[in-house]
Amino acid sequence: MSTPNGTRASVFGVDEQDAVDIDVTRWVALAENVLDDAMVRPGAELSLLFVDEATMSDLNEQHMGASGPTDVLAFPIDEDPIEQGRWPDNGTTGPDRPSPLPDDLPVLLGDVVVCPTRAAAQAPQHAGSSPNHTGAVEDEIALLVVHGVLHVLGMDHAEPTETEAMQAREQDLLGRFHTA
Repeated sequence: MSTPNGTRASVFGVDEQDAVDIDVTRWVALAENVLDDAMVRPGAELSLLFVDEATMSDLNEQHMGASGPTDVLAFPIDEDPIEQGRWPDNGTTGPDRPSPLPDDLPVLLGDVVVCPTRAAAQAPQHAGSSPNHTGAVEDEIALLVVHGVLHVLGMDHAEPTETEAMQAREQDLLGRFHTA
């Protein structure tokens, strides 16, 4: 799906591990489809990183206070857009250039970090857990990418009603945008 003016949010994908073969283009496209479906404004940016277990362990300990690697971490950027103009008084940008409108500012959505070796280890355990999961590594990675993007977009699963809503949204998106 494209936005009306033909542009869309951008996903930057990077594979920083070599234990599991990753088709970065495929997973970037899935993340872009999720962002399009959520009607994220054109020009918004998301990073999608695939990392090894050591890197994921470090991130998990540093940001979540947990030891060992996890399958996916999401780091939304929750800050308000930076005010325009001079600091500290937010004066004009100057007479030689127009003041940019807030819609002209890029929106940095955040980062989704996936550990493919964790996905490969747990994929067989999730076989048949949903219509969109056969137990294949690709099905698990697809679930983790969608799950991470939904977290960046503000969904959570701390409460049972949130869990139910998030899982339903994941299955809807996987059913429409993920093909094994």
